Amino acid sequence: MNDMDRAILAFEQEHWHYQGNKERVIQERFGVSPNRYYQRLNRLLDEPEALQQQPALVKRLQRRRDERQRRRAAHGR
Repeated sequence: MNDMDRAILAFEQEHWHYQGNKERVIQERFGVSPNRYYQRLNRLLDEPEALQQQPALVKRLQRRRDERQRRRAAHGR
């Protein structure tokens, strides 16, 4: 994991502190599009080091991701 990966996990841990649009904050803070950010976050959720460093957060985000995937599959997407 690099500094940006750690910053992404920290942001996900505290993003609810930010008023307004999360996508706007992602662009301002990380300098990437929300799509790129979420692609990187999803890869990060599968890394053992991320799980080791932030187990509760990573497990919570994995559950959310899995739930979204199940809903998409159920709706034929």
